[in-house]
Amino acid sequence: MCLIILGLGSNLDALENFHRCLDALHERFGELQVSRVFESEPVGVVPDSEAQENFHNMVVAFNSNASAAALNAWSKRQEKSQGRLPKSAGASRHPIDIDLLAVGELCGEFASESGVMTLPSAEITVNAFVLRPLAELLPDARHPQTGDTYAELWQRAHTGHNMADQRLWPVAFSWCHA
Repeated sequence: MCLIILGLGSNLDALENFHRCLDALHERFGELQVSRVFESEPVGVVPDSEAQENFHNMVVAFNSNASAAALNAWSKRQEKSQGRLPKSAGASRHPIDIDLLAVGELCGEFASESGVMTLPSAEITVNAFVLRPLAELLPDARHPQTGDTYAELWQRAHTGHNMADQRLWPVAFSWCHA
């Protein structure tokens, strides 16, 4: 068993879609650790009338023996079942986006149904909407490549120049599995 870390994002009925996704994750993988939900302005999205809505993001962690490819395939099926259009469709509104951030200590490129994925995800050290909830949820866990704790990475990143200008704020959200 190893620690799996996922990032969830949405800019369309986000809190409702997070509930659906967390329920499906719990049903498939069991006990989950969930971060607070953070709202942020769009980052890295081509400006258009649809994409101007803020995004909501959170981090989920659980233990599993599933392979990175199997986790990624499950995530893509779940996105599709919740109405996510393929990136090729050009949609900028996302009911749910599930990103595989880390799978235990795996480092490198791995084949998946949707192409090659890199673990740990670069999103961890690039986007405040990933690193802040991750640092709060798993402050003492270590980044598989750098060896730094997520709390240390957040402390350096948000006081430095690379994430300091990415505004995000917590929003009320609660999830309790049945």
